[in-house]
Amino acid sequence: MEGKRWQLPKGHIEEGETPAETAVREVREETGVTGRVRAPLPGVEYWFVDRGRKRVHKTVDYFLLDFVSGDPADYDRREVSGAEWMSWDEGIARLTFENERRAVRVARELVDPVPPLPQGVE
Repeated sequence: MEGKRWQLPKGHIEEGETPAETAVREVREETGVTGRVRAPLPGVEYWFVDRGRKRVHKTVDYFLLDFVSGDPADYDRREVSGAEWMSWDEGIARLTFENERRAVRVARELVDPVPPLPQGVE
């Protein structure tokens, strides 16, 4: 990947879309993969300075999607500089922002929950 940051797909809600529909569309555009929403994930809220002038408040909703079809080689090169499959651990380690790492950790627990310890084991 040529970019300097690894981030989860995201984008603006288009008129008439729900946040979940936006997630499916943005994932398709930015990764080449079509998914189906399985569950909502923790969202984030933050402030940033737009072009050094104006403070902007942003809210981002994240969703866990199940793979339906597609190939990350088919991502939209106008949207992002790369997309690829990776393990949970590698993906979490490569994400630039802690708030996105938190969302992926929750997704991992939903997909691959840690089994309870046997009785008597602590």
